[in-house]
Parts: sequence; structure tokens; C-alpha cells
Amino acid sequence: MTSSAPLRGTVVVEIGHSVAAPYAGLVLAQLGAEVIKVEHPDGGDPARQWGQRLQDGASPLFHALNRDKLGAAVDLRNRSARDALLRLIVDRADVLIQNLRPNSIEALGFGAAELAVRKPSLIYCSLSAFGSRGPMASRPGYDALMQAYGGLMSITGEEGRPPVRVGVSIIDIGSGLWSVIGILAALLERARVATGGLVETSLYETALAWMGIPLAEFSAWGADPQRCGSGAPAIVPYEIFATADGSLMVAAGNDSLFNKLCILVERRHWVADERFCTNPARVEHRAALSAELQAIFLTGSTSEWRKRLDACGIPNAPLHKVSEVMSDEQTAALGILEVVPNTNITAVGLPIRFDGMRSRVRGRAPRLGEHLQAPVCPSEP
Repeated sequence: MTSSAPLRGTVVVEIGHSVAAPYAGLVLAQLGAEVIKVEHPDGGDPARQWGQRLQDGASPLFHALNRDKLGAAVDLRNRSARDALLRLIVDRADVLIQNLRPNSIEALGFGAAELAVRKPSLIYCSLSAFGSRGPMASRPGYDALMQAYGGLMSITGEEGRPPVRVGVSIIDIGSGLWSVIGILAALLERARVATGGLVETSLYETALAWMGIPLAEFSAWGADPQRCGSGAPAIVPYEIFATADGSLMVAAGNDSLFNKLCILVERRHWVADERFCTNPARVEHRAALSAELQAIFLTGSTSEWRKRLDACGIPNAPLHKVSEVMSDEQTAALGILEVVPNTNITAVGLPIRFDGMRSRVRGRAPRLGEHLQAPVCPSEP
């Protein structure tokens, strides 16, 4: 490849809000596409106001999701504004992404079927809450709802304690990624057959995708999985242990690594112990083994244990705070963090390189309507 922006020349219209559709638009923008973000003139994307806001009135979250985009303010309830946006789509757009409430975009005249007639080459990506069919299809949804409804919260956290939400919007972000995968596949198909089409995904389908392994295990054994905290349900020891001054993730992911760990912690007899000699046995006796290891790891500091584990070839990692991730030398070596121009926001670039080149951040998130103000005629419906 000769460029880290392979989608250069592709025009994307994003009629999206919150996280999922904007994340899809962000990825496409980072890949070089011209992404036009459409917002309502009255306040714009609600994500602008999520959390503490910067001097420009937008939140760091909004900047993280909407950099490298052009901003359009369009009141879709206004006929002239709708017509202007429709002309832009028909004249210029290759892709449209939308995640409005079910049936609302069709009522505004921007449904997939209608636009397919107006522009057969358009790739239309619809990102909904529960999908386009079934008894829940008309319901709205958010990331946390899907973490609950899709079962992710039921396997996250510790037994006997309240359910825990994954600390980032993993359903929204995953849905954005599925959208991008579908759009890229549709662009390849369009190059072959010269017509666009409809790409559909949803938050709930994304939740189900993340739950693929637990669902397969339930179908095999008929038992709901237990919550394992920082651990993994199928591997022991594979969890966070407290040390004398912090926390350390230890991943002795097979019998060979466990045997090395037994020697390191001076518990050679565990290798022949029926409770611990194989991974299935260790999973069955997780509580007993974890308790003994926890007592051992409390006897030394995180750095001391890391040196000893590294010397034995046992994978391990300290529990980093966000500030420590930001300053980590490995993070710096990858060159994946970049300050967004004209802000004090540090952005995470795409975790992809093309021939050694990473796409660079080109600009900050747009101010509301910064690049396009659709005509407004208050007298019109």
C-alpha cells in the first residue's frame, strides 16, 4: 500500500448520535474518508454534553469520537433542510450511517428503501438497538441496557456481589466496529457489481457476539457460568493478585507455566496434587488455589514479583491506572497517542498500520454546524 488513508475520496454522511454510529464514523474518517456529521441545530449530539465540558462547550468524550469530521447542522423536521441534505447525499455520498430511534428516519424520508431508489449506489448502514425484526425491534436501547439484557453483566464481576458494567461502552464501540466491517465489505461488493445496499447491525447482536463463548458453553453443559472477577472461567491461575504495594495480573495459562509457578513460589508438591495438577482440576478448586497464591503474592512488591515471574517466563502485568497507561513507554513506542490539533485532548489512533504507517489525526471535532448550515424556513413543516 502507498497510503495510510485507503478510504481517501469516499464520502460518508453520519446521521448519528451518542457513541455507536459516531464511532463507526470515526474509524472511517481515520481511514481517510470524508465524514460529514449531521446534528440538530438545537444542541447537537447529546454526547457534546456528557461529562465535564471543555472551553468549546463539548466534552472530551465528544472530541474522542468525532475528530476528523466535518460538521453539519440540519433540522430534519424542516422540509428545506431535509431537501438540502437529500441533495448532498444523492450528489456526493458513498455511505450513510444512521442510528436514530426505530422508524424515525423513515418518517423523515431517509429510509434505506427510499434512498436506494434515489441513489442505487449508496451503501446504507442502519445501526439499531435490537435489530430490525422481532418483538423488541421498536424499542430504543443503550450500551448499559444491552450489557444487562445480553447477559454480559451476568458474567462480569464477582460472585455474591452486585452486577458490574464493563467500564467502557463496549457494546456501542463493538457495534460501530461491526458497522465498519459491513461497510467495507459492501464497498468491495459495490466495486464488483456497481450497486450499493443495506448493511444492518444492532447493539443486541453485538452483545450476543461478545457472549459467543458463554452461550456455547451453556449449550454444552446447561449451566449458567459463574462470575470470576478478574479471572477467566476456563483457566486457573489467570487473575489479579494483590501484592505488598499494588496488584499484579498473573497468567499461568497452561500446565507447563503452572509447573514453573509452583517452583517459583516453592510449592513443588502442587505439581502432583490432584486438586492442582491439571487445568480442569485447578478450575474445580479455584478458590483454594487462589487463596494460597494470594497469601504468597502479598509477601513481595509488584516490581519484585514481576522480575521473578519474567525470569521464569510466566506472563504477568501490573494493574495500570489510566495515567500510567498514558505515560507507559510501550504506549509511547507504538506512537498511537496523538494530541488533537487546537485542543488539549489526547486521542488514541487506529490500532492498525499500513506498511508501517498509522493514520494521523487531522483535526478536532467540529463545532456545531461548523462546515454546513442547511437552510431553515420556520414557516415550513
